[in-house]
Amino acid sequence: MMRRTLLRLSGAALAVLPALPAAAEMPAPFDAPGEVKIALVRYLSTGDFFQSYLAGVEAQSEALGLDLRVLDSRQDAALQADMVDQAIALGVDGIIIQHGLTESMKEAAQRAVEAGIEVVAFDVDVENDAIPQIEQSDYLLGKLALDQAMADHGDAFTAGYVYVPGIAPLDRRDVAWKEVKEANPGITEAAQFGTLDNPIANSVANQARSVLQANPTIEVMFAPYDEFAKGVKIAVDEAGLSQDIDIYSADISTADIAAMREPDSAWVATVATNPAVVGEVSVRTLAMMLAGEEVEASVVVPPTLITQSLLNEEDIKNIEELGAKMPQFRHADVSMTDWMPLPPR
Repeated sequence: MMRRTLLRLSGAALAVLPALPAAAEMPAPFDAPGEVKIALVRYLSTGDFFQSYLAGVEAQSEALGLDLRVLDSRQDAALQADMVDQAIALGVDGIIIQHGLTESMKEAAQRAVEAGIEVVAFDVDVENDAIPQIEQSDYLLGKLALDQAMADHGDAFTAGYVYVPGIAPLDRRDVAWKEVKEANPGITEAAQFGTLDNPIANSVANQARSVLQANPTIEVMFAPYDEFAKGVKIAVDEAGLSQDIDIYSADISTADIAAMREPDSAWVATVATNPAVVGEVSVRTLAMMLAGEEVEASVVVPPTLITQSLLNEEDIKNIEELGAKMPQFRHADVSMTDWMPLPPR
């Protein structure tokens, strides 16, 4: 098979992050620290991505002086909807809905809006024009990873694909996969599999073992969520196929960096935003709404391609070092105003 010829980081990406302007005086209602209450209502919380996202929400909330409540449904759709009602009953001023299913969250989100609460949604489509959508440009997350797969393997290869339908970010990444397959008939999807059963990586690994055994011609695994990629890597390593299969993913964490940098690792590229930055953007967007400012219907945090070769060449060992080498990963100039304080860097 064609071995990997991974892209190197461009010189432009190493530019120094420009200094941000000092925050101006805080507008109402943020001029009274601790008086503004918001809730983060979570559907998914397992894995490094979601821990980092929560850290970003907490850091930006602290910078703004917000009283943050975190409600975690642990992938129970009905409980997540109930938790929106709990947040309403708590008298919060704003709610961030993080992931979930449209059918279970649509009515709950509308109840919050009707209660006079400002709401933003991250990676869940609640089908409500009053609620801005925060996203990582999930289509681009998938497309850039697949572009790298084609740079490495050409336009004809056999692939396995990890996918669970019904989750908004995965559905948007699936659009990229379908488009690439349609435009490149030489790409064969040998198997599609996937699960969100906890622990996700181990559950996916169990599926991937069977897939690899049944499909020995697979040379690319498209696993556009890092917990999926972890699971595939477990199975690939166990099968002794790390030199024969390349894994392309989405999302990044310090643990992911370590996995990508293991000797002969099959995990060769991922496309990601900094989940902590996405968490910060979610809070800032909600804060702008609470301050009465205009917010776009779609708030997009741009993603970055991160290759195994970049990590090795720059000796990047964790998220902090990645941000230092790639300033566009450390901060997104999205949902920023002149009064908005940022968390300490």
